[in-house]
Amino acid sequence: MNALVPLPVVLPLCVTGLKLAIGPRLHRFQRFISIAVLGAVLVLSVVLMVSADRHGPLSVHLGDFAPPVGITLVADRLAGLMLTVSSAVTLLVLVYSLGQGMADRDDQAPVGVFHPAYLILVAGVSCTFLAGDLVNLYVGFEIMLVASFVLLTIGGTATRIRAGSTYVIISLFSSVLFLVAIAMTYAVAGTVNLAQLAERLQEVPPGVRTLLEAMLLTVFAIKAAVFPLAAWLPDSYPTAPAPVTAVFAGLLTKVGVYSMLRTQTLLFPGHRLGDLLMLAALASMVVGILGAVAQTDLKRVLSFTLISHIGYMVFGIALAGGGGISGAIVYVAHHITVQTTLFLVAGLIERRDGTTELTRLGGLARTAPLLAVLFFVPAMNLAGIPPLSGFIGKLGLMRAGVADGGGWAWALVAGSAATSLLTLYVMAKIWNLAFWRDAPPGAEEEGVVLESAEDDDTDDETGDDEEGRAPGSAETPGSGEASGSGEASGSGEASGSGEASGSGRPAEAGSGLPVPAGAVVSAGFLGQSITTTKHLPWPMLVATGAAVALGLSYTVLGGPLTTFTQAAATELLARTPYIEAVLGR
Repeated sequence: MNALVPLPVVLPLCVTGLKLAIGPRLHRFQRFISIAVLGAVLVLSVVLMVSADRHGPLSVHLGDFAPPVGITLVADRLAGLMLTVSSAVTLLVLVYSLGQGMADRDDQAPVGVFHPAYLILVAGVSCTFLAGDLVNLYVGFEIMLVASFVLLTIGGTATRIRAGSTYVIISLFSSVLFLVAIAMTYAVAGTVNLAQLAERLQEVPPGVRTLLEAMLLTVFAIKAAVFPLAAWLPDSYPTAPAPVTAVFAGLLTKVGVYSMLRTQTLLFPGHRLGDLLMLAALASMVVGILGAVAQTDLKRVLSFTLISHIGYMVFGIALAGGGGISGAIVYVAHHITVQTTLFLVAGLIERRDGTTELTRLGGLARTAPLLAVLFFVPAMNLAGIPPLSGFIGKLGLMRAGVADGGGWAWALVAGSAATSLLTLYVMAKIWNLAFWRDAPPGAEEEGVVLESAEDDDTDDETGDDEEGRAPGSAETPGSGEASGSGEASGSGEASGSGEASGSGRPAEAGSGLPVPAGAVVSAGFLGQSITTTKHLPWPMLVATGAAVALGLSYTVLGGPLTTFTQAAATELLARTPYIEAVLGR
């Protein structure tokens, strides 16, 4: 069984090489192998999770080189659960992206660019979850960074390049800090293997150990978007294509949370920075949710709620007890799924109505009841309405805080309750504006053109369009004119604007050909124009519905899930099973 441990990392990388060798050809075959490999990773993740639960942690030393020389991969209960949840989510997002690419009649971008980068991202995430030493944890982060930059900037529009550059600069800073922390750890302990560090760091002077803990926490807090190190997130994620935004928001920040869980329990038991972590958790909750209250764009609202709910997970880690760790693990699994689902729904809304600006939406509960259901269920789950999994996770964390009894713990219990209520307010605000009320005058109709690469250049000269209007968007279907009577943001003719040619063939974005209302314009993944449609692609709907069902499954399986996470927390705090599995004792 140990031989299966490297496969979640190796399989996506091997298939990526095959896809790059094939190039932008054999589109159906490439879609098939992408889905097949992620399906295989999901099955392997379930097998590893079940095996770790029944038989204890699994470990493998690549090349049969023992620590500290060799590369060690370890799958315990925590790693198995994270692999399973992340594999399920990435598979659903891939199906969603296939629907988006087919709807845009875009074969080359998803197959030739998106799929290889996406599979590399999956390999990086798996490597992080399985890493048995700090160096390979760093390697996993860097694999994700390379793939993330490609995915964030896909299409090369000015907005995406700006957002991607900010993301890369912050990530490179954290990477340099991580390398310094690894070098210092090796200098004082003579190893970077986590199992050996768990034993040797206890002999290091307390001041040095606290410095190493602070440096690693800073690195992981940047990755997890913990306040005050989260300013980069709201401006980086919403600019990417919907599938990219969804998987980044749902999954990548949790890699940082996972790293905090792993190192705080294994390397720094009884850590001295618990009060600082509690302060960061409370600040993340409060500042994040207040930022969400102030936003009127759906994607930015969800980005700020993401920062806020990271605070719940840090709360559990800071408590450092079995109840807190178990609650944090439940909440990580819940939040990966629910946050991803909400961003997928945001992508569906944008495709249908041409905007995610809440002040320009309305009436979706009546005109798109399925879309309303797909939003309502995860929204209530995020708010923590009983008996959904969000409530189970929050209840576990708050009970652990009450059991702790400290001043900071009580402050976080109160902050958790207030944040949950404000999250419910934010979700109700979205529901009322986008779904319940009547559509406002001038709401977008079918045929609105979204995201033109050429219009990004115009924005640099003329500024952002008023009220967040998508560049190049059309006013009314069939009018034959882009906003501003054939002008984009008041300057020049909009890409693809003008009268319908009646040629009967799809117009290419940026080609200067007319774009009739409701026509499908190619290359949405490349940042060029696509048009809205009331008939949403079925793969996108199926993937989103499956994500909603996955979130609900945590409620149905709440008892077994809680039991599993309690066993995982006990194993993490005991440390001995992990150390013995790696060192062979």
